[in-house]
Amino acid sequence: MTSTTLPMLETYPQSINLDRHKLATTIGALIACSEACTACADACLSEGMVAELTKCIRTNMDCADICGTTARVLSRHTGYDANITRTLLEACIMACKSCGDECASHADMHEHCRICAESCRACQQACQDLLAIIA
Repeated sequence: MTSTTLPMLETYPQSINLDRHKLATTIGALIACSEACTACADACLSEGMVAELTKCIRTNMDCADICGTTARVLSRHTGYDANITRTLLEACIMACKSCGDECASHADMHEHCRICAESCRACQQACQDLLAIIA
């Protein structure tokens, strides 16, 4: 898969106070997780037992929105505010944990939930790794 995230970060004319490769990796994980959660919520809506998947759908939609927003904020650096970045990463870590746990509870019955849980875990880790280096 080709990504423009790192090339775009590399063209930013000012200094960025974060490792650009780690930042690009995190943005990529956030985008992938948002996509997985959106697709999983949609797949859950198509299941015959949709009423039993209400919590899964809700956590998927919340996680998708939080990850998407975090990716967009991490892509902007003019007027950077580390406090906002930290807060968003913390919210994303929590949303990914919640969604990953919920999807994992359905993973044995629904492949889309298994894939989504894996994406949530990867995103959670990427956000934790970036959070650890923010000054």
